[in-house]
Amino acid sequence: MDPEPFTRSPAPLTALPWICAGLVASMLLWQAARLLDQLWWRPRRLEQELHAQGLRGTRYRFLTGDVNDDSRQNREASSRPPMTPRCHDIGARVLPFLYGNVQEHGPQCISWFGPIPKVTITDPSLVREVMSNKLSRHIEKLKFPALTGLLADGLKNHEGDKWAKHRRILNPAFHAEKLKLMLPAFSVCCEELVGRWAECVGPDGSWEVDVYPELQSLTGNVLSQTAFGSSYLEGRRIFLLQSEQVGRLMTRVHKIIIPGY
Repeated sequence: MDPEPFTRSPAPLTALPWICAGLVASMLLWQAARLLDQLWWRPRRLEQELHAQGLRGTRYRFLTGDVNDDSRQNREASSRPPMTPRCHDIGARVLPFLYGNVQEHGPQCISWFGPIPKVTITDPSLVREVMSNKLSRHIEKLKFPALTGLLADGLKNHEGDKWAKHRRILNPAFHAEKLKLMLPAFSVCCEELVGRWAECVGPDGSWEVDVYPELQSLTGNVLSQTAFGSSYLEGRRIFLLQSEQVGRLMTRVHKIIIPGY
């Protein structure tokens, strides 16, 4: 008997490239569908859900959201001369985009950081409720893994059970009796600040001061005294380095905008 009729012929090799091309096309289509959902359909669904809850704000724009408008308004505000006469209503200069959004859409409003919606709350009672133990652990927070690793990975970045665990660890440090023990350090740092200001007062009895860096320095001095004790100078050096790192990072963030990041 001739065995050749019973021999199965191998699959033609010409079909292999088509199979590979089909797999690659399927992967590309899946990735494209995933990106389309993340950058368009999901933001639109979230926008509708937030509107259904009575929140209003800017409309979502593909990929960038309000990032470009925010950066542009910040540049325009910083390029304008200081307000004359000076007043305490500085929102339009310090946070122009957020200020305008609140003025237009109300004290609770929506803005977009790329495809991620942000809900701004300006009512103190609502802020207190959100920051309570029951709600804060369930708040979804913006995630910047690279930036978090460079700066700090603390309680404000955690969510869920991890947030609750770290909150319990920190609670004893803020007990009223422990805070009372820190009052002498608070007093020394405040007296040092006021004394330095008093030395700068001019003959007319007045002196203009930018309180932001001054109070930032005061906070660093207080933390250095209370957290590092006798080695507070080393603590102060660490806080100065952290401030410099934050300043350099924010400068890069404002100059380089990566849409969708």
